[in-house]
Amino acid sequence: MKLATLKDGSRDGRLAIVSRDLTRAVKAETAPTLQAALDDWTAALPGLKEEAAALESGARGDGGDSFPFDSAGCHAPLPRAYQWADGSAYVNHVELVRKARGAEMPESFWTDPLMYQGGSDSFLGPRDPIPLVDPAWGLDLEGEVAVIVGDLPLGAGPEQAAAAIRLVMLVNDVSLRGLIPGELAKGFGFFQSKPSSAFSPVAVTPDELGDAWDGAKLSLPLLVDLNGQPFGRAEAGEDMTFDFPRLIAHAARSRPLAAGTIVGSGTVSNRDADGGPGRPVSAGGRGYSCIAEVRMVETLLEGAPKTAFLAAGDVVRIEMKDARGDSLFGAIEQRVEPAVRS
Repeated sequence: MKLATLKDGSRDGRLAIVSRDLTRAVKAETAPTLQAALDDWTAALPGLKEEAAALESGARGDGGDSFPFDSAGCHAPLPRAYQWADGSAYVNHVELVRKARGAEMPESFWTDPLMYQGGSDSFLGPRDPIPLVDPAWGLDLEGEVAVIVGDLPLGAGPEQAAAAIRLVMLVNDVSLRGLIPGELAKGFGFFQSKPSSAFSPVAVTPDELGDAWDGAKLSLPLLVDLNGQPFGRAEAGEDMTFDFPRLIAHAARSRPLAAGTIVGSGTVSNRDADGGPGRPVSAGGRGYSCIAEVRMVETLLEGAPKTAFLAAGDVVRIEMKDARGDSLFGAIEQRVEPAVRS
C-alpha cells in the first residue's frame, strides 16, 4: 500500500491512497490524515487495505472517484511529525565528513549509533523548492531512507522496534555545511545547520518492497541526480552499520516514541570495492548521496575540494526503483531557489 498527503490548504493535508504504479489516487475514507491513521493503526489498516485493493481493481477507478496522481500537489507524507530523529547508520559517511572538518572519529561510533533530533514542524514537500538563504552557508543535499513507526514504550528493544515499523520513505535531509562546525564546537548539537527536510511523495508499507526489505534494511540503489546527471547510486542495504531496528531502539532508550515518529538512516554511503572512500558514478563507482562526501574524497585524492555546494537553479532528484525499474516512492525533485523572507 502506498500513501500520500495531498495539499488542501490545511496544515496536515488530506490522506490519499496511491496506486502501485503511482498513476492514480483516491482520497482515503478510513482516515482524514496519515497521523490519524497512525494513531490507531490496528483499526485503520484493514480499511486502508480495502481502499487500496479497490483502487487497484478499478472499483474506484475510471468513472469513480480516483484521479491522476501528481506529486507536485503533495506535502511530505507527514507534513509535520511529533518527532524526526535522524541517525548515521552508514559510518563510512560519518568518517569522511568528520575528516573534512578535521575531527577524529571515536572508535565507539562503530558500536553506538549517532542520532540527532531534527526540526519536524515544517517539512518540505517532494517538489517544493529548497530555500537558499546564504550561499556561504554551504547548502547540501543528503539522500536517505527513513521509516515511520507506531507507538513504542521506553526501552523498546530491536525486536519490538522492527514490529513497530509502519511505513518506509525517502528523505532529502538538507544540511548547511558551513554552519555545522561552529554549532558542534559549542558542544550542543545541530540546530541552524539543519533546516527543513523533504520527503518522497509516497510512504509505503514494507510488504510493497518485496525481497528488497528484510525487516531491517532496504537493499536497493538510491538514485541521486544533480542537474540531470547521475550523482549517486549507493546501495542502501550495504555498509549500513546500524539497521533500522537498532536505530529505533537507540531512539527509544530513554524515552517512549509516539506513533508517527520518523527515524532516518543518515546519508546512504558505500565504500569502494577496494575499501577506499568511493568513486564518482562517471568513473564507474557508486558515487555519493551528498556533496560533502565527494568534497572529502576530492580533498583526500587531490588535496582540495572542487565540487561546489548547491546554488540557485540547481536541481536535486532522489528516487528508488524496484528490480523491474518502477519507481517505488516517487521522486523527490527540488530546485534550489533564493529564500523568500516574510
